[in-house]
Amino acid sequence: MDYFNYKRRASSVAEIGDTPIGGSNPIRIQSMTNTNTNDTEASAEQVIRIVQAGADYVRLTAQGVREAENLRNIKEVVRGKGYTTPLIADIHFNPRAAEAAAKIVEKVRINPGNFVDRVKTFETFGYTDEEYAQEIEKIRAKLVPLLDICKEHKTALRIGVNHGSLSDRIMSRYGDTPEGMVESCMEFLHICLDEDFTDIVISMKTSNTVVMSKAVRLLVARMEKEGLAFPLHLGVTEAGDGEDGRIKSAVGIGSLLSDGIGDTIRVSLSEDPEFEVPVAQKLVAYITRMADHPEITAEACPKYSPFSTDRRETYIVGNIGGDSLPVVISDRSQGNFELNSHFLPDYIYVGKELPTAAPRAIPSIIDVEGWKGEKNTYPLFNTSNRNEIKESPASVKFFKLSYPELDKSMIELLKSDRSIVLIVATDHINGLGEQRAVVHALMINDCDTPVIFHRRYTENETEDLQIKAAADLGTLYLDGFGNGIMLQNEGTIPLKNIDAYMFGILQASRIRTSKTEYISCPSCGRTLFDLQTTVALVKGATSHLKHLKIGVMGCIVNGPGEMADADYGYVGAEKGKISLYKKKNLIEKNIPSEFAVERLVQLIKINGDWVEPEI
Repeated sequence: MDYFNYKRRASSVAEIGDTPIGGSNPIRIQSMTNTNTNDTEASAEQVIRIVQAGADYVRLTAQGVREAENLRNIKEVVRGKGYTTPLIADIHFNPRAAEAAAKIVEKVRINPGNFVDRVKTFETFGYTDEEYAQEIEKIRAKLVPLLDICKEHKTALRIGVNHGSLSDRIMSRYGDTPEGMVESCMEFLHICLDEDFTDIVISMKTSNTVVMSKAVRLLVARMEKEGLAFPLHLGVTEAGDGEDGRIKSAVGIGSLLSDGIGDTIRVSLSEDPEFEVPVAQKLVAYITRMADHPEITAEACPKYSPFSTDRRETYIVGNIGGDSLPVVISDRSQGNFELNSHFLPDYIYVGKELPTAAPRAIPSIIDVEGWKGEKNTYPLFNTSNRNEIKESPASVKFFKLSYPELDKSMIELLKSDRSIVLIVATDHINGLGEQRAVVHALMINDCDTPVIFHRRYTENETEDLQIKAAADLGTLYLDGFGNGIMLQNEGTIPLKNIDAYMFGILQASRIRTSKTEYISCPSCGRTLFDLQTTVALVKGATSHLKHLKIGVMGCIVNGPGEMADADYGYVGAEKGKISLYKKKNLIEKNIPSEFAVERLVQLIKINGDWVEPEI
């Protein structure tokens, strides 16, 4: 992989109806219905809305054989109205449903964690080598008949691993790790190869962007080692809705697309499915515009591993670097000092001088020419005045530069003065590559200066800025780089909103928490309640609990597993009934849905995690 220059990974081609994937084909966009699959009319109408929004594939859940068989009726309605977009069946727990669906739709998705295995128990099991081999043979016995049907009907297969539903067998040897996700995939993939079946797409999904990124990268390396290059489907499960869902999806998916990895994507939002498609289209368009960009000449640091979750070690300057949380710098150089009390920046950049209106409680960064040493202010240098930095008495000195300006003398200066914090800027079309190049150069030269990443945009639409900034900067934080963030936007988006987006990007990258995190699924035909309404109710009752992660899941397929990362979980148990979880432990089940939010609040209070909202 070239860390600095964009180039799409060369994958094999899988035939999916009249819309092949992989190879030189464009990155495909998909979404999933949330209707009852037995409701032919509603499902067909939603499929068409998703297609009209621009999706290349549409997925429908098939919990059982009855739902799988009804895919035929849905397909007939859709085809009868002139739409040829391939349909995909989403299967969990039921090989018979997969076999029925494979005779009808163009692709079937199965989950290795529950295609044969029982529902997760979270108990610890031990397997001897012989017992483990027997479990694999059980998989083979169930999978081979499905592959035979897929061959006969020219149906593709997605091996869709979910972090939240790894089997007890995998958990016993690998735990809920990226390595376990890879092994779960390879068990099924090897059986497919034994049967000479290659119309395969693979996905490695989780709500944790760090785990998702590392799992996909490990899988790519494992396949390359075995001479394989199957196309990849990318997605962040349970990303949520609104701003959070868009930023989290752009961080996770964008980090991989930026490295040329990924052949189809779904942005999973807790919203109507047709709203997912434009977000995915924007993300793909933004990343792929880098094709054939001017080359960035840089050297990768041998000590860096794309599979590691370790963060780059730096010295600390004030509250920046070391083990400190990454800081947020708000660009207020135009003189607007309206702030959001929930997302106060750590520093504000005020430009050439300190305005009288600037809030004195927040440290200000001032161009060195106008810096007068006022209390709680710090100078900003650049290459034109870098010789002055040695004479500055400031305890923290900010230095803004781009990759072409990082020469040997600059590195020597950084190594000799441990009061400097770098603000790394870029205007390159592949700004990610240039900013990576700076950090790799610092690492090669054993220079542990803290780094803040600065990006500049010209956006008027909030969604556009959220997607672009999250993809650009989230990738760097998932790399383990960065001690802060600074966004500059020359559009009409309010500056206080941009501050919130910066905090959101850091949280989605899992390096700084500033608000309640909601792990909520996008809803599908398995969902047992009105997800969008319920998410709103849960948020209304708990959004002030900034120290908590709360899962809101439509069913048990991924619910308990994905919520193992959450503090509390709200999961559909059956129609009109809710189960509540503390971590991955079931606390109370079959609560009538009208009382469930109140009982969730009670559960949080009982466990001592409740704080009263500020008035």
